[in-house]
Amino acid sequence: MSSTQMEEAERRPEETSQEAQEAQKVAPQVPKKALKWGIIHIYSSYNNIIVHLTDLTGAETIARASGGMFVDAGRLEPTPYAATRAASYVMEAAKQKGIEAVHIKVRAPGGVKAKTPGPGTQAAIRAIARSGVMIGRIEDVTPIPHDSVRRKGGRRGRRV
Repeated sequence: MSSTQMEEAERRPEETSQEAQEAQKVAPQVPKKALKWGIIHIYSSYNNIIVHLTDLTGAETIARASGGMFVDAGRLEPTPYAATRAASYVMEAAKQKGIEAVHIKVRAPGGVKAKTPGPGTQAAIRAIARSGVMIGRIEDVTPIPHDSVRRKGGRRGRRV
């Protein structure tokens, strides 16, 4: 290696560090835009699904829809199709209000009733994700009793 090649090799790291410093100076730090958040409450039983959008406090309703608004037969209310339509309807209203990010709270009937959400829950969450909003948290808020009242059906249970 000749002396000129050694000098060039020594000069290159300095040039790259100077270029990197100039690039940092050129690109100003832009503060991130504060997102407008909302909370989507999904109540999903085996008889219906309700999708409800509120502000972050949960006090003000922005939009709500149920499975019965989009299907004719009562037996079709909890289906994934009805849940997808209800979630899409609510997300359109959210975009009109300027909501860009949401937290999702999933609730089943709970208590002495079913503790698992109905069949439309996953479809509703998928529709929300496809709508283009950012999803923060997805949490289960099903009420679970620590001790409960007596379950309906009597001493010998429900006789079919």
